[in-house]
Amino acid sequence: MFTDMRQGTQEHWKVIGGEHRVHQQTTAPMQIMDTLRRLEPMELGFAANQLTHSLMAGTLARRDGASDEEVVAALCHDIGKVLSIPNHGPIAAEMLKPYVNDDIYKAIYWHQDFQGAYYYEFLGKPGNLRESFREESWFSMAEKLVDRWDAPAFDPGFDVDSLESFEDVVVKVFSSPKR
Repeated sequence: MFTDMRQGTQEHWKVIGGEHRVHQQTTAPMQIMDTLRRLEPMELGFAANQLTHSLMAGTLARRDGASDEEVVAALCHDIGKVLSIPNHGPIAAEMLKPYVNDDIYKAIYWHQDFQGAYYYEFLGKPGNLRESFREESWFSMAEKLVDRWDAPAFDPGFDVDSLESFEDVVVKVFSSPKR
């Protein structure tokens, strides 16, 4: 193998591409599951910790008849908080981007501004930022994500589906990039 990318041959990149595909189909989905587990100690002032919140959002989406991509998006919408709370939406969106349709990607990216309808005014920000996106194709997806699955997902007593119950759908979505 080469030690400088500029030395790579077609044969090298064929091997590297194959190794990446194997990793994507086996390791990457389990990394998502492990990262979701890392949300558990994060309470951040809410009644439910961030893992319970994510499981509740995923459970609500699943019980609402959402598609596999939508269920995984609801489950993973706050996964970026493991790295950065202020930038968690764009981080989660970029993690999901290769695996979900563009409307879901953008809904995750901007979901915090949609949530802002419930609390931005208390933090000195305009509470109507979602309205600036009303004409976007993904507006209804973001509204559904936030209003039906995310905003109501803070009840620590809610009977959430287990993280393990989402493993098959996480593997399915994260094993096959669409783009």
